[in-house]
Parts: sequence; structure tokens; C-alpha cells
Amino acid sequence: MKYPDIPHIANNPNMEGQYLLKQNITYSVITGEELKLTLFLPWNLQSGETEKSPKPLIVFVQGCGFKTPNLEFEIPQLAQIARAGYIVATVSHRNALEGHPFPAYLIDVKCAIRYLKRQAAEYGIDPERVAVWGTSSGGNAAMLVGLTADDPRYETKEHDGYSDSVNAVVSCFGPMEFDGLMPKGPVDRSMLPAILGKDRDLWPEVIREMSPLYRVEPGKTYPAFLLMHGTGDELVGIQQMVDMYHRLLDSGVTAFAYQVDGGRHENNFWSAEVYRVIGEFFAEYC
Repeated sequence: MKYPDIPHIANNPNMEGQYLLKQNITYSVITGEELKLTLFLPWNLQSGETEKSPKPLIVFVQGCGFKTPNLEFEIPQLAQIARAGYIVATVSHRNALEGHPFPAYLIDVKCAIRYLKRQAAEYGIDPERVAVWGTSSGGNAAMLVGLTADDPRYETKEHDGYSDSVNAVVSCFGPMEFDGLMPKGPVDRSMLPAILGKDRDLWPEVIREMSPLYRVEPGKTYPAFLLMHGTGDELVGIQQMVDMYHRLLDSGVTAFAYQVDGGRHENNFWSAEVYRVIGEFFAEYC
């Protein structure tokens, strides 16, 4: 019997597109508790090799109402972003309900960025190409990271000497202005003391400080911003995104905005088109 030839397929010497999931990485202990992140890393790093072509880094912050982010929530989608040629981290931060009001979550996300830059060689990261992306409260954190680069008010001594600046920011349905939003938005009124602190006299000041809309300074250099928001968002009205987009443009900032028709807060917001837009933005600005 004459058997058909068995075809040959080339191997993958650089293991391109092959990633591993590294979980429970501690990036901070200075607060008295271990703060963790999860990383999507190229396979070739597990053998102790040094990445010959460091990859840009995407730092993702899952929305959580300022409580504890679920690091597993977006793993399938983040894996797709990683396979497009990025190192991707999804990071946790302290829980406001456990005695950590603003700016704890912002301090923590910035600390994670500094940690990842410090470990850039180990993880195959290009520290000069970093983006931060968040949803809901994580989108708020991402915006504030982009607007407050290397602000000493939000730094700890951990990973001292490394910058928390980023090249690009993506916010998906993130709150931009908290004045008047808190009682009906993504956090319950009973949570206000936990988020804003116990001193009610300071609340107006804290609300403005955690509102990206009020943090844009004309004439200051900022990273590029991509804002995406659903027209059917029941928790954070889309006008917040529109106002922020206009504020950025009026200040000379590179910014893009998209409305997701009928998109709610999470849920049906996500589509292949949303991920395509985000992917193209990263390719251009990170």
C-alpha cells in the first residue's frame, strides 16, 4: 500500500503567542497586607531566558466599587490582549470597606506599576511602553494614574526611584465626576465614609480629588486617553464620559471617545468591536 506523505509544519522557536499565567505575585507589603497581581508572561521566560524583545505592558484594574478586584474576572479577554504581543497584569488593591479610604486604591495601583517597572528585565517588560486600563472604579483609577504621574502624594517608599507614569490610558464606563453621583452610582450611600473617610467636612475636597474631571491641568503633558461608555449605563451616566472627553480636548490632550449603543455597566457593553478599538489604541500609543 502506498501511504500519503505526512506534511511538515515549522516549529515555533521563539514560542510566539504562547503565554503562561503567573498568579499570586506580591507587589506590596508596606501597607501591612500583601497586595497581589496576576501576570500573563511569554513561555520563554519560564526557562530562565531573557526576553530578547521586551514587550509593552498593559496594567488592568477590574471594577469593584472600590472593594477588592476580582483578578479572575477578565482572564479570557486579557489572554487575547496578551497574545497580541503584550505583557498583561491584572492588579488588586486595598478594600475601602476594610478601612482604606481614598487615595488607597490609587496609591496601590501606582505601586503595582512601579513594581512591574522594577521587575522589567525579569518579566520581559519594556518599561518605556506602559498602558493602564480599567473598568468602572478601575477606570477611575486608570484615569487618575494618567493624570497624576509621579505625584508624591500617592507614592510609597516601595520601589522607590521607579516612575508610575504611563503612555496610554483606557477607561471603560469609569466615573469621572463624583459630586452628586455617589448616592445613586456604583457605590451605596452607606459606603461613603469607607470611601471618602470619616471626616465629613473633608468630603467635598476628597470628592474633587478622586474626580478625574477636576484633575486636568491646562498646559500639562498627559498620556493619550481612550474613553468608552455605554449609552444604557444605569449606574454612571454617559454624560460623564462626554464631559471628560471635552475637558481633555480643551486642554490639548490626545483623546478618543466611543459610545457603545445600549451598553450597560459591564454586561452587554463588551463586544468584539470594543476589544478591537482598545487593541488598536494600544498598538498606536503603547
